Amino acid sequence: MSGEETLAVTNRRRARVSPHDQVDALTGAVEDLAGQFSLQPLLHRILRRAVVLLGGDAGSISTVDERAGTYRKEVDLGVGCQEGKVFPLHEGATGAVVANRAPVVFDNYSQVRGGHVAPPDRARLHATVAVPIEWGSEIIGACVVFSTDPQVRFRAEDIELLGMFATHAAIAIVNARLHAEAAERARRLAVSAERERVVRDVHDTVARALGSIVLHLDACDDPPGSEHIAAAREAARAALAETRRTVLGLGPALLELHSLEDAIAVELAWARSTTSIRTDLVVTGEPPTLQPEISQQALRLIQEALTNVITHARAASVRVGMMYGAEDVAVVVEDDGIGFDPAVLTDRRRSGLGLHGIVARAHRLGAELEIESTPGWGTRIRARIPYEPRDAGGEVRADVPWRVLVVDARPVVRAGLVRLLAQAEPDILVVGEIRDAREVVDAVRVLDPHVVLLDLRMPVLDGARLTSYIRAAGPGVSVLVMTDDLSDGLLRDAVHAGASGCIGTDLDGSALARAVLAAARSDTLLTETVLGAVRRHDRAGNGRLTSREREVRTLVELGMRDKQIADRLGISAKTVEKHVGALLRKTGAPNRTALARRTDLSEAPT
Repeated sequence: MSGEETLAVTNRRRARVSPHDQVDALTGAVEDLAGQFSLQPLLHRILRRAVVLLGGDAGSISTVDERAGTYRKEVDLGVGCQEGKVFPLHEGATGAVVANRAPVVFDNYSQVRGGHVAPPDRARLHATVAVPIEWGSEIIGACVVFSTDPQVRFRAEDIELLGMFATHAAIAIVNARLHAEAAERARRLAVSAERERVVRDVHDTVARALGSIVLHLDACDDPPGSEHIAAAREAARAALAETRRTVLGLGPALLELHSLEDAIAVELAWARSTTSIRTDLVVTGEPPTLQPEISQQALRLIQEALTNVITHARAASVRVGMMYGAEDVAVVVEDDGIGFDPAVLTDRRRSGLGLHGIVARAHRLGAELEIESTPGWGTRIRARIPYEPRDAGGEVRADVPWRVLVVDARPVVRAGLVRLLAQAEPDILVVGEIRDAREVVDAVRVLDPHVVLLDLRMPVLDGARLTSYIRAAGPGVSVLVMTDDLSDGLLRDAVHAGASGCIGTDLDGSALARAVLAAARSDTLLTETVLGAVRRHDRAGNGRLTSREREVRTLVELGMRDKQIADRLGISAKTVEKHVGALLRKTGAPNRTALARRTDLSEAPT
């Protein structure tokens, strides 16, 4: 058939559509968009009018998800019903549109690669035209019209007309999505409002009780046991501040309903309500759409910094800054408080849990962290967080949580620890709960935790021996032992065996989570009381060593092997081996690593 004949057939086919019908088709599609949010019925009407206006016989409209590499058939007309089905994006007329990033025309449907029309319908489809449904710079769908007349050919004006309907479809799709998001937001706001009401009711009761306790404690005389009264007063005030913090809904859940800047503003409101401190929030640059991981960790970093300010700094003012750059966001928290000696940052045994948490989060995000402080002149914390989370080696960081293994013979204690960690730090994953000490080593090998949270007084195998076995099975695993008795000899033995730190049962969820983060970075969390006991024991042990054994011990501390020590001292390697064995026996250290660690601790500054 010649071109003139084809054009004549197409014109005759179009002639079936009266001018009145054409106007109705165009204006009706526009009117349908007014206030309509139910997507499928609206797309059905748009598709039907498009097919009529182009003189076609069938068609379909699909939505596209390029990230997932799929498209979903939303509506179809005149072909086998495939509505709601999902197909790979490299197939069908929709796949051709996305691959071409422009309209496509086929003289026959058989030319469509990977078409999904059923064989009975496929045989009767001929000319096919498909155009992208675009919003902004993205393709969010495709509109396709088919003809069953083998003599019809779609032309440039057909593409232009179908593009107009594709624009209507784009508006319909976006409106429906916005309506769904608004409805979900309204639902979440309603849930949040109810949750806040319940929290405020609890707060009213708890705050009154704690306030009463504080008043009674303040009215007490302070003779015998005054240190306990002071501790009780401090605990009551801390609990009162925490209830105020809770009632304001502080935590990463804020990000579900607010921007990061709004969430920080709520944090500062908590700070003001707790201490009447002056606060300031400064935001510069154009905020991009941050990954949830970045927003959550940045908010938690600021929360911990503000908690440190409120708890320790005795500051009159605090300032939080968010500076958005091309590749990263700089988070700054600075106060005019009492400050501290920067040397504390290099002594992992003396720095507070708050600083450990901040350092751990920065390390997790591959952020550059600067902590500056001068006694009497305040503190400034600055973290440059890249938009793409990276590990310390510069590679893009996989979103892997900190893995924790909980070891305790008491089911209630295990359940409580798991709940506290889950509530305080969503990025901590408890990979196992062990009640039998004999199963711990196998669990460490299989589950590969970052941290083992271990009861010091485990039955069958005590915490000190378990620590030694855990460190042998997983040298990179950190062990946190739990005890309230800092004078317990087993605690000293656990430290010798390689325990990273000791925590008591008086920690709340936030402090427990910060301790776990610190341990995950292999920071040492030991109080001066524990270190003092270790030093005293080491001095007593050193008194029983011969002069040659003390020489060998010094070289072991330097990391030298038996052959190197033998060459240094001019003795045989066999003799060195005997001296090392005597050192392990006299000091109680389970291995050479623990022996060197004991020496490090015995010489720690007071």
